[in-house]
Amino acid sequence: MRGSALVTLLAPASRARRAALPVALCAGLTVVLTACAGEEPDPDAGTNGVGKLSATAIEAKARAAAGAATAVRLSGTLVSKGGTYELNMRLNRTGAAGSVVTKTSTFELLRVGDTLYLKADADFWASDDDSGGEKDDSGEEAADKLDDKYVKVPQDDPSYKQLRGFTEMNVLLNGLLELHGDVVKGDRSKIGGVRTIKVAGGAKGEGGTLDVSLEGTPYPLQFARGGGAGLVVLSDWNKAVPLTEPSKDETLDYGRELPRTSD
Repeated sequence: MRGSALVTLLAPASRARRAALPVALCAGLTVVLTACAGEEPDPDAGTNGVGKLSATAIEAKARAAAGAATAVRLSGTLVSKGGTYELNMRLNRTGAAGSVVTKTSTFELLRVGDTLYLKADADFWASDDDSGGEKDDSGEEAADKLDDKYVKVPQDDPSYKQLRGFTEMNVLLNGLLELHGDVVKGDRSKIGGVRTIKVAGGAKGEGGTLDVSLEGTPYPLQFARGGGAGLVVLSDWNKAVPLTEPSKDETLDYGRELPRTSD
């Protein structure tokens, strides 16, 4: 009887403890859910904090980061009065290497210091017909010899300045990172998997829209020019750009004024 009485006395207490455990868990969960429901997630959590700044401050941070960089890859399309250019250039402070595509031609550029080289296929060279008439056999033969060869661009050639502009890191970045009009802060986005904050010139981006990295250094990662005048992606910040002048076997002289690159 004593054993039976003891079981009878203990049973209610045991059941009470078992019941108390889920009640406590539910109460704790309720507190957590209530707290979460009352707080919105911080969009700047885990970022470099640039997203908290004003639009003009974000733009200034991006320009400063680009100005201090030693190298960048620039790829995309630019539209200007001279035509439409599709660029894929790797640039540093002393040179560049990459390609340019226009409506009528495709060519590669290599600049090491002040020395600039142009490489294109035979069609590019054959398209340079100053006479406006049919090309003779000698012209076709010359174009075949120049096919896929580097041609050194003389600094006094009219095309030198134009072509060099595609290889100048400072020139390209200063032109691309300029927003026109009142600068406003836009939405958060992602470029290449990296979180960004948008800043725009004008409420609708008519003065250009810049995506600035929210991770690490606030580099500009994409620029959309106003009026649909091009979209450029900026990547590989500070990655070394190997630049070596081509060998003599890879180069030939053109012998006259180089073709222009306009459409």
